[in-house]
Amino acid sequence: MMSSPPAKNSPDPLPPSPRHPPSAALESLSLSSLLSGDTGDGDVAGGEEEGMGDLEVNPYDGLPFSSRYYLLLGERQQFPVWGLKQSLLELLEDHSMVLLSAPSGGGKSTQVPQWCVEYALSYEFAHGLVCCSQPHSPAAVSLALRVADEMDLSLGLEVGYKVFHDDSCTPDTLLRFVSDTLLLEEVMSDPLLRRYGVVVLDEVQERTVPTDVLLGLLCDVCRQRPDNFRVVLLTHPTLASRLAAFLGPSVPHLSLDGLDFKPPPGDQEDCEADDENKAVRMNAVQIMYRELLSGRERVSAACQVVLDLHRRGEEGDVIVFLASAQETEECVTLLEKECVALSPQLRPLRLLPLHAGLGGLTQRVYEQDPDASGLKGTSSPGENGLLGAAGGPAVRRRVILSDSLAEASFSVPGVRYVIDTGLQLKTVYNPQIRANSQIIRTISKQQADMRTQRVNSQRPGLCVRLYPQSLYEGGMVEARSPGVGEENLSHLVLLLKRLDIADMGQCKFLDRPAPEALMQALEDLDYLAALDDDGNLSEVGIIMSELPLEPPLAKALIAACEYDCVDELLTIAAMLTAPSCFLTVDPSREEAAVTQWQALMHTEGDHMTLINIYNAFMEYNQDEAWCNTNFLSHVALRLAVVIRAELLEVMLRIELPVSPPAFGCKGNSTNIKRALISGFFLKVAHDVDGSGNYLLLTHRHVAHLHPFSSYCCRQPRPAPPPWVLYHEFTISCDNCIRVVSEVHPQMLVELAPQYYLGNLPSSDGKDLLMELRGCLKRPSCEQEGPSDGYSRTRGHGDGVGGGSRSVQH
Repeated sequence: MMSSPPAKNSPDPLPPSPRHPPSAALESLSLSSLLSGDTGDGDVAGGEEEGMGDLEVNPYDGLPFSSRYYLLLGERQQFPVWGLKQSLLELLEDHSMVLLSAPSGGGKSTQVPQWCVEYALSYEFAHGLVCCSQPHSPAAVSLALRVADEMDLSLGLEVGYKVFHDDSCTPDTLLRFVSDTLLLEEVMSDPLLRRYGVVVLDEVQERTVPTDVLLGLLCDVCRQRPDNFRVVLLTHPTLASRLAAFLGPSVPHLSLDGLDFKPPPGDQEDCEADDENKAVRMNAVQIMYRELLSGRERVSAACQVVLDLHRRGEEGDVIVFLASAQETEECVTLLEKECVALSPQLRPLRLLPLHAGLGGLTQRVYEQDPDASGLKGTSSPGENGLLGAAGGPAVRRRVILSDSLAEASFSVPGVRYVIDTGLQLKTVYNPQIRANSQIIRTISKQQADMRTQRVNSQRPGLCVRLYPQSLYEGGMVEARSPGVGEENLSHLVLLLKRLDIADMGQCKFLDRPAPEALMQALEDLDYLAALDDDGNLSEVGIIMSELPLEPPLAKALIAACEYDCVDELLTIAAMLTAPSCFLTVDPSREEAAVTQWQALMHTEGDHMTLINIYNAFMEYNQDEAWCNTNFLSHVALRLAVVIRAELLEVMLRIELPVSPPAFGCKGNSTNIKRALISGFFLKVAHDVDGSGNYLLLTHRHVAHLHPFSSYCCRQPRPAPPPWVLYHEFTISCDNCIRVVSEVHPQMLVELAPQYYLGNLPSSDGKDLLMELRGCLKRPSCEQEGPSDGYSRTRGHGDGVGGGSRSVQH
C-alpha cells in the first residue's frame, strides 16, 4: 500500500500521466489518510498546526467542511460496509476490476462511489472522472442528492446525476450517477469510456438488460485500458458467488462475511455504545407469515395490516411491497378512506407512493413531514413516531407503498415494519408472437430477503409476509430472472450493431439471450431496413441508433421527413415514450373522466388524439389545474415536453429535415399514418366480423379496442374501423390493443416490405393484402392515380387550417 500520491521522481503503480498543479488542499491529503478514512480529527505527521487547518478544507471545492459534514461522517462510519474501505482502495491500486457484495442497507451504494472519488483524487483525476450506474433512474437521482450532502458539495457541480430527460451534470462534474441505459448509450459514442477513470456498476443483481450488457463490455474496456481504468461491481450476496465464477479468479471479491469491523481511532467509545443498536438493526427482524384467506384481495389485506400496526401506537415507519404501481395507488386510495375512521388520538398517516412513474416525486420519501411544524413531541426524522412520550401527537407515521423499485434502490431511515405481498407484475416479451404478456408472478427468495432488509431502524423490526412459509421455503426460485430472457431485444441488437459487434457471440453475457429472441430482433430490424445485405447497419439503421426511441418509432420519425409531418411525429413519439397521460380513476369517476376526454378526441384515431392533448396542454401553458380538471397526468405531459425537445435537438444535430407544423391541414393525418405504417406495419389488425374483434396479422391473436380508445368513447359511437394500426398489445386479462388509428389496407401494401407480406400467417386479411398487391403490380394500377389519389385526396376528418396547434376533431 502506498503512503502518499505518486511523485514524479518515484515509480508509479500506474504509467505516468499528466498532472495538474496540486492545490494546498490536495497537498494536505495523502493516500494513507484516504485509506484510513482520517480526514479530520487525526494528527498530521509533524503536528503542524497549519496542516491541521488544511485537513478541514474540502479537497473538491476548497471550502471548509461544514458541521453537517462531520455529523454525516459519523453516521457513515457506522455503516457495515465502512470496514471494507481500506481493502477496496488497496485493491484498486493493482486490479482493474473489483467485486464487492453486501446486503441491502449496508451502505455500499452511497459509500463506495465516494471512496472511488477519493481514489481518483489521489491521481488528481488524471485518468478520468467517476461514474456510478443504477438500474433505476429514480435511484440515481436519490443517490446523487444523498452523496452530495455527505460530501458537503453542491448537487450539479462536483456531484450530479444524468437520467432520461434530466441532466444535472456539467463537464467538470467529478462524480456522476447515471442510469444504466444512458451509460450503455454513452458506450456507443465512446467505446473505451475515456471520460472515466472509475466506473461503479451498482445493483448488478437486478439483472436488467443494460446492466448485463455493460458487465461484458466493461470487461473488454478493462482489457484495453489496464493501466488507467477501474471497475467496481456492487451486488447483493445472493448473486456474488455466481458473479465471481463468471469473472474468474483474477477479479478479487470483497464481502461483509466475516468482516471484523473496527471503528476509526477516537470513535471506539461511540461505536461501542452503538454496537448493540447496530446488531438489532441488522439481525433483530421478526418474520411473520400470514396466509391470505381464499379470495381475499392482497391490496385490502395489506391495508388492514398497516392499520393494525398503526393502532398499536408504537414508533416506526412502514413500507408495503405490492405487485405493481397500479396496486400502490389503489392502496393509497383505500388507506385514505380508512384514515377517516381512525381514532382522534392518532395522527393521520402520511401516505407516500413510490414507483418509477412518479419521476422526481419519488424523493418525497426522504423529505420531512410538511405538517410537522408546530406539532408537539416531534421525533427525529429518522424515527418517525406516532405518539410523543408526554407531549401529545408526534410526526405522522410514514407509510411507503411501493412495487419492486424499493427492494434495493431506496434505503429509508426509520422503517421498522415491512409488509410483503410476495408478488410482482412482470412484463415478459414473447418473440414468437411479438407481444408482451403481463404476469403477476411470485418473487424470488432473493427479493424476499431484500425486502426484509428494508427494515432500517434501531428498534426491533417486523416483516409481515402475506404468504405461507412453505412458499418461501419451497415455492420460490432462488434469484430473479435476467432481463435478457424476458424483453424485446431489438433495441439492444441495434446498439450492439452500432458497436460493430455483428455476432452476438462476441458479447459476454452472464446469461445468454435465447437464440430465437435474437433471430426475431434481427428479423424485425431487417424489416425496418436498419440492416444492409451483409447484416451490418444501413444508413437508416445508423440514424435509428441515434434516436433514443424504440426501433419502430425511430423508423416512423425518420419516415416523417419524407411525408412532411415531422412536427406531428415528434409529438406522437414524445407522448408514446412518456408514461400514459390518462390518469387511472375510480370506477365511480370514469364517466366524468371520459366526458372530459371526449372534447380532446380526434376522429382519425388515438395518435391524433395524443397530438390534440399535447397541443391543448401547451396552449394552457402546461397548467396543472387544467390537467386535474381533464383527468390527465401533469407529470407525464411535462415529461413529454422534455422528450420532444430532446428528440428535436437530435434531429437537428444529425441534420434531418424538420417540417413546420401542419396539423389540421388537408392530407396531414394521412401523411402521419403513412409515417406510422413505415415503422409499425408489424402492428396491424383487421376486424374479422364487424363487431370489434380484431385479428392481429402477425400471430393471429384476437384482441379488442381499449375501452378508453377514441373509437369507444366518442359520441355517437362510431362503427369499429375495419383496419387499425396499434402501438401496444399486451396479453393480459383484457387482451386490448392500445393507441390505435384507422388505416387503409392499400397503404399497408404500398409501404410494408413485400417479403413481410408474404411471410404473414394465412388469414382473410392476408388474402386481401395479397390481392391488393397483385392489383398494384398490374400496369393499370402502377400509374400515379390510385396511390397518390389516396394519399392526397383521402383527407376525411383532417380538417382545414394553416397548421395551427389547436385541438382538431
